[in-house]
Amino acid sequence: MNGVRCVVTGVNADGKAVFVRDAPVEPYVSQLGGAAFHQFWGSDDIVPLPSDGAEPVWSGYFPPSNGVRFNFFTMMPESRAIPADLDVGAAYEELQQRLPGLSDVMEPDGPPGMHTTDTIDFGIVLDGDVWLELDDGAEVELHTGDVYVQNGTRHAWHNRTDKPVTIAVTLVGARRT
Repeated sequence: MNGVRCVVTGVNADGKAVFVRDAPVEPYVSQLGGAAFHQFWGSDDIVPLPSDGAEPVWSGYFPPSNGVRFNFFTMMPESRAIPADLDVGAAYEELQQRLPGLSDVMEPDGPPGMHTTDTIDFGIVLDGDVWLELDDGAEVELHTGDVYVQNGTRHAWHNRTDKPVTIAVTLVGARRT
């Protein structure tokens, strides 16, 4: 998995629109199943405009209620075996360091991958096929070009093909009532 070019614009001191970044964003590839995460942009608060294009302050995989994240997520086929010699504890620790909060939302006693987040997720399948599972096993199959809006519901993703699937997703922090 290679870096993805990310171009960022901003406004200079004279009020002129300028390019402030044009560089690849390298993915973090998890040892747990080989999922790759490109984290392009985020903010933990409302971003004032005009912006100079400097990356806002943000931490954690999921945004707080005023925050936003923009990512690519590449999921390997479920049939892909985790190496027998993998130190699973160390891999989870690395995942928590690189993508804080991601593993915290996973249900330890639920179906594999099932989780709920306090976000509205706007996604588009860039390449491949993926199944979105909701409560009680309800599923829909999504293909390249399909979009979805995930409204903070309990869900899991499944790649039942023999090829990776890549999804672009914007996570918008929301407040559960």
